[in-house]
Amino acid sequence: MIIQIKVKPNSRASRLEQNQDGTWLAQLKSPPVDGKANEELVALVAKHFNRPKSDVSIKSGASSRNKLIEIRENRL
Repeated sequence: MIIQIKVKPNSRASRLEQNQDGTWLAQLKSPPVDGKANEELVALVAKHFNRPKSDVSIKSGASSRNKLIEIRENRL
């Protein structure tokens, strides 16, 4: 599954919510420095979808506020 997320770093609290148009908004406490916000985003998405962090990856937009995130499905 691939989802589109708009990231807002330096927020008061970390949270992930879905917009009406199907995109997602992630508010992150971490600043966009040294990949800290990306690490927090991967952890937040993994927790929200109940997946291990290893199943979540940034497909595009690593240095942008708009990112495409891939969430790998259960492997049997």
